[in-house]
Amino acid sequence: MTADNLTTILATSDMLEIDGLHAFDFNLDDQKLLIICMDGRAEKRWSFSLEQVKAAVFDQTLQSWTLTGDSGEHRLVCMSGVTGNNNDEDEADDDA
Repeated sequence: MTADNLTTILATSDMLEIDGLHAFDFNLDDQKLLIICMDGRAEKRWSFSLEQVKAAVFDQTLQSWTLTGDSGEHRLVCMSGVTGNNNDEDEADDDA
């Protein structure tokens, strides 16, 4: 992965990992980045201003972004090509 800028990478990402939690529900608009995920039964939300997103720093070694928000520093990994279905299992069942 090359470190363009986080806004560019987010546009092509299907899933994020923030602080070790996976999130499919995220949105970047012209004002903020909002990330929502479930941690067990608890819903967790992170919100970052566009300025905070633009200031994110890519860590080449860890292949992740360091994003500093109002609640402190967070590690963000952007992933693409990820889907939440189980088509592979369905195809295996058809062959049996």
